[in-house]
Amino acid sequence: MGENCSKFADGGDGREMAAKRQRTVDPGSSFYGGSTGSNFMYNPSPYGYVSQPPPPPPFPVVRLRGLPFDCTETDVAEFFHGLDIVDVLFVHKGGKFTGEGFCVLGYPLQVDFALQRNRQNMGRRYVEVFRSKRQEYYKAIANEVSDARGGSPRRSAPRAKSYDEGKDSAEHTGVLRLRGLPFSASKDDIMDFFKDFGLSEDSIHIVMNSEGRPSGEAYVEFASAEDSKAAMVKDRMTLGSRYIELFPSSHSEMEEAISRGR
Repeated sequence: MGENCSKFADGGDGREMAAKRQRTVDPGSSFYGGSTGSNFMYNPSPYGYVSQPPPPPPFPVVRLRGLPFDCTETDVAEFFHGLDIVDVLFVHKGGKFTGEGFCVLGYPLQVDFALQRNRQNMGRRYVEVFRSKRQEYYKAIANEVSDARGGSPRRSAPRAKSYDEGKDSAEHTGVLRLRGLPFSASKDDIMDFFKDFGLSEDSIHIVMNSEGRPSGEAYVEFASAEDSKAAMVKDRMTLGSRYIELFPSSHSEMEEAISRGR
């Protein structure tokens, strides 16, 4: 996902500087030097006049506020129905969901369409949609990863302990459920994430939503229950810019999830 989005940059400063630069260089004449009021622009410069290239497109991200506390990435994708969703990031503080999040879109032009959904309902709550910037999104990612790894002093240790104990005590059947995948994640990305376990493409099942798009979840079949248990060391490690949650699962749960996406 990060690679897909790295070509975008925040263009606001670039546009502002380009405008200031034009006013400074040519305060009273036309771009083509038609005015006689300024010999500076009209006479050839020994360095030549080079027009400024257009600024790069802005990073296509919006910030969401007022999300339901049981909200999922699929809910956000449905809220922005018709737009290309690259990533959804939910914001937590002290291990609790704040009701805020970020949504990265496929193209800068789609930000304006996303803003038209401002104050529309998701379930029983209306959701506010704001313009955001790449730096805000990346800062939120860093905070989430730090919190997931226990780096935040606000993290609730008792809650984290009971949460992990629940996973540790779960029965392993050789199947793990992955949650929080970038929507752009491929089977190759997941194979690389579990590269120590020699997975094949046939053992990886990316779950689709009702529209046939990735839901952010996947199921992985390991060679044995022992392997799936050993793979839990990857829980909350990052794939791209996202940290991935792992849960012991079963073949029946996997088949049910896959059939819902068909």
